Amino acid sequence: MTELMGDKEIKKAITRSNLYKFWGRIAGSKFAQKSKPYSMQPGGIMVIACESPVVAQELMLKKTQLIIKFKPYLDSLKIKINDMKFDTKKWKQE
Repeated sequence: MTELMGDKEIKKAITRSNLYKFWGRIAGSKFAQKSKPYSMQPGGIMVIACESPVVAQELMLKKTQLIIKFKPYLDSLKIKINDMKFDTKKWKQE
């Protein structure tokens, strides 16, 4: 197991996975069921999969507040988020 943790890519994936778990707290229960973090792009851009264009639009309007709410988690995990993209094409119902 320690060999796996030495791999930077695996460490990064685990850190991101931990960050994604906080989405419900950040977005609120209304959006937690209709959106979820999908991936991170270079430059600190978090891609959020959204159920519909309406959800994407509402989250877009709240983007600044979402990033501010993420800050304590980002600081503890040493991750930077500079922007968020909301994408309906990435949505998959579980």
